[in-house]
Amino acid sequence: MYIVIGGLRSRTFRVLWMLEEIGVPYEHYPAAPRSEDVTRYNPSGKIPVLLDGDTALTDSTAIMTYLADRHDALTYPAGTLDRARQDGLTHFILDEMDALLWTAARHGFILPEDKRVPAVKDSLKWEYERSLARLAEKLGDGPFLMGDKITLPDLLATHCANWAISAKFPEPTGALADYFEAMRARPAFQRVNAL
Repeated sequence: MYIVIGGLRSRTFRVLWMLEEIGVPYEHYPAAPRSEDVTRYNPSGKIPVLLDGDTALTDSTAIMTYLADRHDALTYPAGTLDRARQDGLTHFILDEMDALLWTAARHGFILPEDKRVPAVKDSLKWEYERSLARLAEKLGDGPFLMGDKITLPDLLATHCANWAISAKFPEPTGALADYFEAMRARPAFQRVNAL
């Protein structure tokens, strides 16, 4: 059984959602970043941490990729063109959405006060809005980013869209807004959200 360590209002949500989508058992221990429960497994203090037996895995996307590959779920096989396209979407979301939100959070409350540059948020919001437009173009005709099959990038993009709401970043419109609503309506998402 997997053990997931980390508070729900963080990237831990992504990992729990993936486990729910896959349908494998896990235990969740909410813990704050840099707490002793976290630094015992990840000296940087960052969450989430996934324990698989005696091995601690860190970084939400690395954890999700491991789970997808291990359980042959929410992914295409490594070495295929579909997997290369999927990985391209994953990196786009991490570079053009997640990184912008993380930078805004750092300059909002994470960095020491004398290192924060709050004015950078306007530029980040502008970039994020452009990224939403590019993601809308990638949506295509299928219900998911990769067409008919839900994959890891769908979970990442939806988590970022939710994060953006709480960060007061631009919200999607049109088909992209509908897509995120459909993703939030998934039973696995709802189970984690209820935690």
